[in-house]
Amino acid sequence: MAPPAGQIRPWRSLAIFAGIVVILYSLVFFATGGDPTPKLGIDLQGGTRVTLTARTPNGAPPSKESLDQARQIIETRVNGIGVTGAEVVLDGNNLVITVPGANGDQAKTLGQTAKLYFRPVLGEVPATPQTAPGAPNQGGNGTQGGQAPSTSTPAAPTPVHQQSANTPKSPPSTQPAPPPSPAPGAGAASSDNTDPAEQIKQARALLQSTDPAVQQRALAGLDCAKANPLEGNDDPKLPLVACDQQKQAKYLLGPSIMSGERITNASAGPSKNGPGYEVDMNFDHQGEDIWASFTSANVGKQAAFVLDTAVVSAPQINTAILPGDQTSITGSFGQAEAQNLANVLQYGSLPLSFQSSESQTVSATLGLASLEAGLLAGAIGLAAVFVYCLFYYRALGVLTILSLLLSGVIVYAVLVLLGRWIGFTLDLAGVAGFIVAIGITADSFVIFFERIKDEMREGRTFRSAVPRAWVRARRTILSADGVSFLAAAVLYVLAAGQVQGFAFTLGMSTVLDLVVVFLVTHPLVALASQSRVLSQPSLSGLGAAQRVGAEHRSKLATAGKGA
Repeated sequence: MAPPAGQIRPWRSLAIFAGIVVILYSLVFFATGGDPTPKLGIDLQGGTRVTLTARTPNGAPPSKESLDQARQIIETRVNGIGVTGAEVVLDGNNLVITVPGANGDQAKTLGQTAKLYFRPVLGEVPATPQTAPGAPNQGGNGTQGGQAPSTSTPAAPTPVHQQSANTPKSPPSTQPAPPPSPAPGAGAASSDNTDPAEQIKQARALLQSTDPAVQQRALAGLDCAKANPLEGNDDPKLPLVACDQQKQAKYLLGPSIMSGERITNASAGPSKNGPGYEVDMNFDHQGEDIWASFTSANVGKQAAFVLDTAVVSAPQINTAILPGDQTSITGSFGQAEAQNLANVLQYGSLPLSFQSSESQTVSATLGLASLEAGLLAGAIGLAAVFVYCLFYYRALGVLTILSLLLSGVIVYAVLVLLGRWIGFTLDLAGVAGFIVAIGITADSFVIFFERIKDEMREGRTFRSAVPRAWVRARRTILSADGVSFLAAAVLYVLAAGQVQGFAFTLGMSTVLDLVVVFLVTHPLVALASQSRVLSQPSLSGLGAAQRVGAEHRSKLATAGKGA
């Protein structure tokens, strides 16, 4: 038979709570693996903060729309490579990326423009004259599609042909022109002009000239060891003189045949034809047709994959790649490099080019001190609640303390699992949210206990007052927690950065407060009301209410006799 309204089966509710705890900690220690501690934010465990300054080809300030789009793409890249707890915020014309823990190197690559173009290779020379003849081409070792053809290592880097990039069908000369003296600015970063727009203009006039003589001077004078002001701002319709990412070779490239926007999917994995890693790509229908037409007409020649004005790979086309076949970018990739490349290709190019203007490492020692201060503040607040409850509610105060401790047990497990599943990291603002939540949880207990006192003042016993008080108190508790959760949700949606961490922990604690009140506090109070020892007025803290109730019953009895 079901219990009357307001009454429960205490042991069943406690068993349900115990089952929840067992399931959570089974996931923590056995099912999901990993360190059984919550992940901490940058202000608690240290990390890296990178400031990226936007650059436009004409030197004009970037638009708000382009900055917002860049921020959203970088946030998507953060999620794509599994960096957790990162923040990407706008600061004027800058993007500030904050990454906790040991992910600093990944943070520095998140601002990569990722403008990928496919260009024909018209010529190649070593980056330095010390390169030994016959050294392998570091740009790549094969272009693959469908069933991977056998790859061949290109011959030693050959001198660039005396040939305009706009006329690739002209027969190349067999000997290169004598390299002239490098022109001023041929190093691509040796300009004295500090204006970024002027630097880009000068670099484009030299490195993207259609004049064969200028191309030769640019190729001879290009210094791969220096930064390239044209990075991410090359014109795909013009030829290009560029270095490879390893700074080991220089290339003369033709105009782009296709951009990376045609890529529909990119993933990194171990190379199918030897050691190292490769990036596999798929194109949309138009991209497949363009790539198939180009590869079929250029078997035996090289094609360069140019990412942000640097050659990622320049493999030889061994076979024509038919529509629907998969294309692989191969080269001297490590696992992290291949994954970063796949990530930026998968999630799109930035609408702006960025320059890393500042990189700061946040000390983990400072974070530890902040964590200790936050935990100390929480402990003091919790101790104050304990003292108040013991002084005012006595045995019921003990039940309050036990409920708060069990709430801490379930909160800890949830924090660990959220860190593994969604990358949630606990920062100082989150700790503050938990401290505020202690008051919200204790407030639910106070509402319930005061309703019990009201019932006892009307003449009911402790045992009969509990179910009636619970029916009335739970409505108030649900309403109060609902308002708190709604406020936390609105704050989370409208806020950014650490304020979101505060709102998240506050909302999560509010939900867990309901679990504890319904499955722990109410059942424990019901058990206490059924105990002869704990229901004694001297222990329960309800003696005053019981005396008022006795006086109330006496008055009612007297009034009844008089009637």
